[in-house]
Amino acid sequence: MSTIFSKIIDGSIPCYKVAENEQFLAFLDIQPLVKGHVLVIPKVEVDFIFDLDDSILSGMMVFAKEVALKMKKVLPCKKIGVTVIGLEVPHAHIHLLPINGIADMDFSKAKLSFPPIEMEAVQSLIQNA
Repeated sequence: MSTIFSKIIDGSIPCYKVAENEQFLAFLDIQPLVKGHVLVIPKVEVDFIFDLDDSILSGMMVFAKEVALKMKKVLPCKKIGVTVIGLEVPHAHIHLLPINGIADMDFSKAKLSFPPIEMEAVQSLIQNA
């Protein structure tokens, strides 16, 4: 099985990459809840986050922390919210959201859409933080 995230990892689907290392990738969600919504994924394809090997899971959280700290520096927010839902794509992932209140993390609300120039601007801010 090859998920949309696996296709992003192999480069067959483009993304707004904000961080990457040999094990993990972070990129902007193209259907964000809030501007600056980032997805963090392992490069190994595993559906359920708690099926990941302990070293991969802990490494993913440390990688997510590094990305979140960059986000906090450059995006207007009180905190960076963290959530794992895992129902949309069968590939483990963490959502990082710049938030000012709990409503910013309401996954039942309508998704947003930003033009490429805005996505590229946010991508650049996080990459260069």
